[in-house]
Amino acid sequence: MLAIIGGSGMTQLSCLEISRREVIRTPYGEPSGPLTFGKINHHDIVFLARHGLGHTIPPHAVNYRANLWALHSLKPTRVIAVASVGGIRADLTPGRVVVPDQIIDYTYSRKFTYFEDKEKPVTHIDFTLPYCMVTRGILLDAAKQANEEVIDGGVYGATQGPRLETAAEINRLEGDGVDMVGMTGMPETALARELGLHYATIAVVANYAAGRGTNVYAIPLKEIYVVLEQAMVGVRNILQHLVNCNGD
Repeated sequence: MLAIIGGSGMTQLSCLEISRREVIRTPYGEPSGPLTFGKINHHDIVFLARHGLGHTIPPHAVNYRANLWALHSLKPTRVIAVASVGGIRADLTPGRVVVPDQIIDYTYSRKFTYFEDKEKPVTHIDFTLPYCMVTRGILLDAAKQANEEVIDGGVYGATQGPRLETAAEINRLEGDGVDMVGMTGMPETALARELGLHYATIAVVANYAAGRGTNVYAIPLKEIYVVLEQAMVGVRNILQHLVNCNGD
């Protein structure tokens, strides 16, 4: 079974033939919403809307631990996270799709680990390569089969939100080597690694980051949703081809 986490612009998966919805309880509370089960091209899929079905949960309030634990309980073959980002690097223009290969965490005060039990030894995970490289490769292969252009690689900077960044903050992120900025990449990516999930992200550039491109003085928020709606058509096409590559 392939698991898909939908972000802004993808609160539902229109290509999914839904069979049922199920609320899954976890030791960390409730996930963002019920998990939706169904099929794409006769392959089993489970879908979870990160921000809730009505897109009502802001990035800093998402129960990432419950979300990943619920998916992990189903033993998915792979987890694909769909995210929207702001483009910092010059080629990451609105509407482009990118599969990042690195991440930097700027978030704070989020529940970021499962290893909090004081009765157990301290546990460290290797996070050198934060995304599953095999899953990234499958995503890229699926994009080729779907004839959808994607950018291979980039550094995702995860900020706290829910506000967007200042131009000066974007300058700082660029100086740190960040190529795109989003609000949900962490701790989601690290939690997936702690659980041993084969996890990767496909990111849609919804807008130029603050102070970049045409957004020198302000980011036109209404235009973001127009861009996302158009770009998600290509992402859904990639996901439809990905289920064949996944081998379920």
